[in-house]
Amino acid sequence: MSLLWIGFAVFVALLLFLDLFVLNKHDHVPRTREALGQTAMWMTIGLGFSGFIYLAYDNGWVNSDLPAHTAMINYLTGYLVELSLSMDNVFVIAVIFGYFRVPAKYQHRVLFWGILGAVFFRLVMILAGVYLLEQFDWMFYVFGVLLLYSAYKMVGKGEEIHPSENPIIKLVKRVVPVTNDYHGHNFWVRRRNILAATPLFVALVMVETTDIIFAIDSIPAILGITTDSFLVFSSNILAVLGLRALYFVLSSMIDKFGYLKYSLALILTFVGVKLMLHEVWHPEEWVSLVVIFVTLAAGVIISLMRKTPSKNHPEDPTEITAPSRVPEDHQL
Repeated sequence: MSLLWIGFAVFVALLLFLDLFVLNKHDHVPRTREALGQTAMWMTIGLGFSGFIYLAYDNGWVNSDLPAHTAMINYLTGYLVELSLSMDNVFVIAVIFGYFRVPAKYQHRVLFWGILGAVFFRLVMILAGVYLLEQFDWMFYVFGVLLLYSAYKMVGKGEEIHPSENPIIKLVKRVVPVTNDYHGHNFWVRRRNILAATPLFVALVMVETTDIIFAIDSIPAILGITTDSFLVFSSNILAVLGLRALYFVLSSMIDKFGYLKYSLALILTFVGVKLMLHEVWHPEEWVSLVVIFVTLAAGVIISLMRKTPSKNHPEDPTEITAPSRVPEDHQL
């Protein structure tokens, strides 16, 4: 492992320490101003890291022949793709928190520990994806079809989300006992000499599972921009790190961006076609960045100017009526 990867791992660890032990040291409900401030901070870090990318590739700190300006553009494009696709993830997380009635002051804790798992699983998926594309040329077409199918599902009739029917929840409840109620911000408690999970842990498992599912879309999308593993991983992780703060900004207003899903579908389609035509079509890196930025901006602007075409989402996803406990066996 190169010093660059080690340095980035240390950098991410410091950011996580800052988030958990400085910015969010105590359990609390983030106010809008605080959430906006932290969102701006994470976006500044994510976008500013592009300057480091330029220096790293310009000075040969990376074992790559990629020009510095190309590496920087690819990083920014990957960061923008992951950030935009994360917006759709926000609604699903809100549904999960609503179903389990996770107290607002504990939601950040679930998101934080969910990120730790996301870092590991995404690293594995990214390295595997890069390996497959380098070893098997036909994988470009597989990933391309996957993105086109994801785009189709995104604009199709939305499926209702039923956390209670999720097989992961059923598996957790078969393996470990789950308490009826929350016990502060604890994921585990000991009751009658039995170690039991709390509903907060089950919510964490659901959030982690959701992130893995969304990564199946987002990682091939970024691999359609570049197959440089460091660019893919760094842009992906720095975008995900800002998801927690972004959640508290967007969770109650996601329904206002009804046209955003069409923009995301177009982005997935663009990258999917780019993957499938990789042998005959080689657009400049800046073209991909401009197309994705303009498409995303258009979806946001049109949503704000016009009413959403349909109300598939609740006005406030965090207020969904749902049981306050895991309503199955193996409870204490």
